[in-house]
Amino acid sequence: MLARNFLQLSNIAIRGLTLVSKFLLIFFLARFLEPAELGIYGLLAATVGYSLYFLGFDFYTYSTRELLKRERHEWGALLKAQGALTLLLYVIFLPLLSLVFIKGMLPMKVVGWFFALLILEHLTQELGRLLIAVSDQLFASLVLFFRSGVWAVLITGLMFVEPDTRNLDMVFGAWTLGSMTALLLGIYRVKRMGLSGWRQDVDWSWIIKGLKVASALLIATLAIRGSFTLDRYWFQALAGLDALGAYVLFMGVCMALMSFLDAGVFAFIYPGLISAYQRRDPVGFHQGIRKLLLQTVGLCGIFSVVALVAIGPLLAWLGKPLYSDQRGLFVWILLATVFYAVSMIPHFGLYAQGRDKPIIHSHIASLIIFILATWIFAQAWPVLAVPLGLCVSFFVVLCWKTWSFFRLTPAPYRLFQS
Repeated sequence: MLARNFLQLSNIAIRGLTLVSKFLLIFFLARFLEPAELGIYGLLAATVGYSLYFLGFDFYTYSTRELLKRERHEWGALLKAQGALTLLLYVIFLPLLSLVFIKGMLPMKVVGWFFALLILEHLTQELGRLLIAVSDQLFASLVLFFRSGVWAVLITGLMFVEPDTRNLDMVFGAWTLGSMTALLLGIYRVKRMGLSGWRQDVDWSWIIKGLKVASALLIATLAIRGSFTLDRYWFQALAGLDALGAYVLFMGVCMALMSFLDAGVFAFIYPGLISAYQRRDPVGFHQGIRKLLLQTVGLCGIFSVVALVAIGPLLAWLGKPLYSDQRGLFVWILLATVFYAVSMIPHFGLYAQGRDKPIIHSHIASLIIFILATWIFAQAWPVLAVPLGLCVSFFVVLCWKTWSFFRLTPAPYRLFQS
């Protein structure tokens, strides 16, 4: 028990350092770059994040459950099959993603950085998910630290002491170097696991079966994450590229909450929920859901209070009136993020049971609701329309998933019982 607590504390500490690094990066970028440049950084980061789903096809949602159900000597064959699928998806989607530049959605000057970061981010993301699935959360945190933390600290320090480095090329170069280091670290760890089954032929029937499961979840993921990508492009259209810099800054601060929850709460609890349900252990499942509820709500509350108190002095430190003028956006972005975070409680409860339909339906509905709500709000409040649309969308998702969890979960597994 002591060793487990130490492991979780170490994991949270590493993830905490990663979050602090990302937090410092976004604020130093806001201080040292022009708002329009920060806007471009936000657009590229959001587009890379969204494009990852096409390269991965959300196949991990199927492969993770399969790994946890199989003996370890079978894992090599499963990972080899997933690797074959990844190569096929690269061949299909990498050429198609060039349309982002052909259509002028992103400037051509960042095309090389985009594809380099996209591939590195995808590979390191999949390795991190594998390490989490096999309960190697500490090493998964180390991979994430090199992927998102170390390079942010280094480039922040460099920009602070050397004004000539205050440009997007230096930022993207440091990001690429960090992701490459994380990739090598993850590969090393997987090789040390000594998995067998690599020499088996690729099981295409297993891949096809997985695609049927994952494709439905992919549609749901593309819908919910589409809101986090479309929002930046829509906000730019409504308020301009300079104001988008403020939106990217505030969204970066608020999404630190999700990163912390992923690291300190979700990564530890959801594999146990899956295992408890597979073992038909209602007591273990009930305890996991209760822990998930208390830790998620608690962290949301603490984060919200600290963020609301600190945002004023931080904006004053930046010394750029544009960001302070747009401060009204922050409260609504924070509220939307909290709705999204709390909705992950019933989300993982449903996912652990293999009840994917409510997740899929709610996510598809969320994008439709976001588009309609934002369009309506844009008629009267164009600058606030996007964050208000996110609030409405994620509140509906929260209600939908909560109701579905209590409706579909067998009585002994429910959090509250009559």
